Amino acid sequence: MKITIITLFPEMIHQVLSWGVVGKAIENGTIALQTVNPRDFANNKHNTVDDRPFGGGAGMVMMYDPLERALQSLKTSAPVTFMSPQGKRLDQNLVNRMATRKELVLLCGRYEGVDQRFLDKYVDEEISLGDFVISGGELAAAVLTDAVARQIPGVLGDAESALSDSFMQNRLGYPQYTRSEKLGHQGVPAVLLSGDHAAIRAWRASESERITRAKRPDLLMADAALNGETSGQK
Repeated sequence: MKITIITLFPEMIHQVLSWGVVGKAIENGTIALQTVNPRDFANNKHNTVDDRPFGGGAGMVMMYDPLERALQSLKTSAPVTFMSPQGKRLDQNLVNRMATRKELVLLCGRYEGVDQRFLDKYVDEEISLGDFVISGGELAAAVLTDAVARQIPGVLGDAESALSDSFMQNRLGYPQYTRSEKLGHQGVPAVLLSGDHAAIRAWRASESERITRAKRPDLLMADAALNGETSGQK
């Protein structure tokens, strides 16, 4: 997958995404990550990309022209995603759908926002991490990139790892245990030590259901509603 992030702070993007499995995927070419800086497309000696908003008010607004030239330099027809607190809230279902695309173009806002005329003409969707505001879209774009990358074949060492992630089946993850010099096997459910893989799978599914019911019952309700719709129930 090719991911392009339009940002005033490309170093921030590359630093955040240079670690762990995503960093390895970028290094080996499984994920092709590039950043484009609108400052490189500013038509003035100071590389200005922001200006005061019409109508007055505090803060500055990212200008239409450098953003348009930056986007047009990509020569792509891929949908443009704007990381915005006004967007649709990111969840695993949305991540999974985006992971099926061949290319992502993510736009990171800064200051008081982006000229609305650019958003109206070029942005296909807006995505939010939640009902809060952060200083810019870079961290949000990095989070989205990390989440999507996990669903790309070859990124994770074990292909089944992503399938057991929380939210993949509208369920939270099951408890995990590993070796401890201090505790030994104390507190580890016996089934995990049994070597019975079928029993272990059943236990994990049951624990996932139990934890979801206790912590996020809304996920089970959403799952039930979806199953009702797909089966023709009302």
